[in-house]
Amino acid sequence: MAPQPFKISVPQEKIDNLKNKLSLAEFPDELSESAWDLGVPLSDLKRLVKGWQEWDWRVAEQKLNKLPQYHTPISVDGFGDLDIHFVWQKSPVESAIPLLFCHGWPGSFIEVQHILPLLSQPDGPAFHIVAPSLPNYGFSQGPTKRGFGSAQYAETCHKLMLSLGYDQYVTQGGDWGFTVTRAIGKLYPQHCKASHINMIRANPPTWSKNPILALQHAITPYTEKDKKGFERTEWFAKEGRGYNLEQSTKPQTLAYALNDSPVALLAWIYEKLHDWTDSYPWTDDEIFTWISIYQFSRMGPGAAHRIYYEVTHTKPGPGKITQADTASWIPGVKLGMAFNPKELGVYPKTWCRTLGPVVYESDNESGGHFFATEKPELLARDLKNMFGKNGGAYGVVQGKTGYDDTKPRL
Repeated sequence: MAPQPFKISVPQEKIDNLKNKLSLAEFPDELSESAWDLGVPLSDLKRLVKGWQEWDWRVAEQKLNKLPQYHTPISVDGFGDLDIHFVWQKSPVESAIPLLFCHGWPGSFIEVQHILPLLSQPDGPAFHIVAPSLPNYGFSQGPTKRGFGSAQYAETCHKLMLSLGYDQYVTQGGDWGFTVTRAIGKLYPQHCKASHINMIRANPPTWSKNPILALQHAITPYTEKDKKGFERTEWFAKEGRGYNLEQSTKPQTLAYALNDSPVALLAWIYEKLHDWTDSYPWTDDEIFTWISIYQFSRMGPGAAHRIYYEVTHTKPGPGKITQADTASWIPGVKLGMAFNPKELGVYPKTWCRTLGPVVYESDNESGGHFFATEKPELLARDLKNMFGKNGGAYGVVQGKTGYDDTKPRL
């Protein structure tokens, strides 16, 4: 079935119900010296709850509907057809490179919005951009039974690209987008020709698997930037991973709170918008739009977290992709990486180069976890450089250079 145009249209009763619940919110107390290390400060949340109650979703909905959105059924082995929502911006450049943009949690398809105008035009390589709502996120349907792990998310995205006529393509991802796009590269290397990642999970090189990198690692002292990266990584491991443990072990228990209480949903996600960025100046409109996509999501605010349980509980076996698989060497898929100082894990390059044939790296002086939102111009720069005529992934998609070959190039 050809993809059909999609427009977001939230029933008015859901909007009214949200506003009613916000008006009835009851807040806890807080300590006299409360600060962000304890969670969202009470004054911040009270202000946001009041603002969200007064905010007009229909205005945001109208803005979102300016994005070129579609939906189409994708058949996933063992799970039947899932109706998948996606943004699809086709470049006017005939040889544009098909790019799958994959979000994570607590993001959504909205993360692609700022790079769309930067990547479709022929000022360097141009891209056809496909940004799906992952199953259980945004306006995509989710599975109704257990076992939907990394391989199934990868299969969904891969089959979506094939259904749009993109037999070969490249990918970009962070957060779960890292895991999903890495799984795509491992399962479908004849189709996924290159990947750019902005959240990097990697392990130290070993003498048995990465002898050259292991030697470099052994004789090269850590830089000051490496040491700061370890500090950021340690902070996240000790002070920032509580959400992950709950979502990976008891997602159903958490779902009751997030599904019934928009205040809980707001606090749960807003904390991450604050802690995971590099002093990004969130506007209230951005925050409310971001949270409302979860509040009004097709499968409900608690469904998105199931990916944590399924992926962390996947056992090795035929057709399975574990977290160890995505953090290991994947041959044949050229790799680009962005290093941001406020990412959740910041590792030395000798570690990260164990993931695959690296052809592009960028060291950024600022930036956090939500790269496409915080620094869209830097992400666009990375992709244009990586796939440009002097880049390590130039021409990697057969017949798709990204350039308008009808015009002379300087």
